[in-house]
Amino acid sequence: MLQTINPFLVAGMLFFLSLVAGALSEKIKVPALILFLAIGMLAGVDGPGGLVFSDAVAANNVGTFALAFILFSGGFQTQWSDIKPIVTQGVILSTLGVFLTAVAMAVPLAMLPQFSYKDAFLLGAIISSTDAAAVFSILRTQKVGVKGALKPLLEFESGSNDPMAVFLTLTAITWLKTPDVPVTELAVKFVVQMAAGGAMGYVMGRFACYAIQRLRVTNEALYPVWGISIVMATFGLTETVYGNGYLAVYVCGIVMGGGDFLYKYSLQRFHEGFAWLMQIIMFLVLGLLVTPREVFDASVISIGLLVSFCLMFVARPIAVFMCTIFSRFNFREKLFVSWTGLRGAVPIILATYPLTEGHPQAAYMFNLIFFVVLTSVMLQGKTLANAAKLLKLDAAVREAKAWTLNFDITPGSGTDITREVDLKPDAEVIGHAVKDLHFPDGVTILLINRGDKYLIPKGWTVLEREDTLLLFGDRAKLSGVEAQLARRAENSEE
Repeated sequence: MLQTINPFLVAGMLFFLSLVAGALSEKIKVPALILFLAIGMLAGVDGPGGLVFSDAVAANNVGTFALAFILFSGGFQTQWSDIKPIVTQGVILSTLGVFLTAVAMAVPLAMLPQFSYKDAFLLGAIISSTDAAAVFSILRTQKVGVKGALKPLLEFESGSNDPMAVFLTLTAITWLKTPDVPVTELAVKFVVQMAAGGAMGYVMGRFACYAIQRLRVTNEALYPVWGISIVMATFGLTETVYGNGYLAVYVCGIVMGGGDFLYKYSLQRFHEGFAWLMQIIMFLVLGLLVTPREVFDASVISIGLLVSFCLMFVARPIAVFMCTIFSRFNFREKLFVSWTGLRGAVPIILATYPLTEGHPQAAYMFNLIFFVVLTSVMLQGKTLANAAKLLKLDAAVREAKAWTLNFDITPGSGTDITREVDLKPDAEVIGHAVKDLHFPDGVTILLINRGDKYLIPKGWTVLEREDTLLLFGDRAKLSGVEAQLARRAENSEE
């Protein structure tokens, strides 16, 4: 039994097993979050680990803390230029779409004898948000991408729809505790939370960029501490002024991701790793909290399958098609967006709220939500790549190059070192020396990836087919250089 072993050793073992599971998930085509949950369940009361953990409040606090950093990291990695064309459609899906999903789920749930119409809306609210992190993790492991604006749309929707789901869940709980609360009061509360969350996120993001430019810390290793403090301060201040902290940290991340400051690349890498740590901790804790024999009880399975069917084939498609009725997306794209509504950790975290409030059916709801999440990830996750191919929306996944050098931008320089250009076989520059390219001042080639080699270019270095160039230069000039490198030779076949 794990409870008889030193707690530091237990934690180390669980983290190590999670790391192994993350690597294994790519080989066996099973989402990592399922394996993380499985490790937690095996370490729990019904598993060989025998750890007893039933503190819903602690699990809720851990989930809240972890989710704040996960959302911030998602925003920090987001490029505004990528999401700008779809931001309006994404906001509609992440607000109205979540609400429509909750309502569409509440209707069939209210018909079941186990739930009142208020309980049905609470359940609908809890499972209303999606987890596109799981979507793209699955697509990456299966070497499948998606075309056009679908990728930024799904990423933006998943990063921004959690605040709405949290609001609806807390609203439903308030409605259960105070039945006569006016609807207008709830509507005003929603507007205030979202407005304050967005405003605080933007202000804190701008403040963080401004302050870090003027913060001269002698030890570079202390900059991650600055990043952690920004996330915690943003979430805490926003919640203090009755705003939505989840929305605030996501917006703060987007603002910082678009800013220029020293050690930005290092800070992004740190938060990416820290977000993974938070995901592992969150899934392990949620796995420990659940009791497998209760989740796989016959009554939970029967109702859970019904809920999963309604969610995947009725509620999600209704919400997506209604929210995209005036969009430019075609039927196949809307169908794919509907199918990518995977549920992840957020619904399980939200399911701990009724537990902390002492709701009479809280334990049953938690087990039901847990089962629905497992069903969603396993069924939709295993068929996602096939769905993209069937709908002819799949695209080749561009493997990230393992550049042997890392660079940080100089604040205020307007430079961007993240541009990578793959030379096509028929590119006009093939066979030309670097010195003959006549790039504008301020733009240079830092490295050339050629097969398994990384070359530092000289003036006489000749470009070859399918080279990958790492460019460094003025952001305003890079687009022209990219267009030059993409130009096809005049004698190439059209």
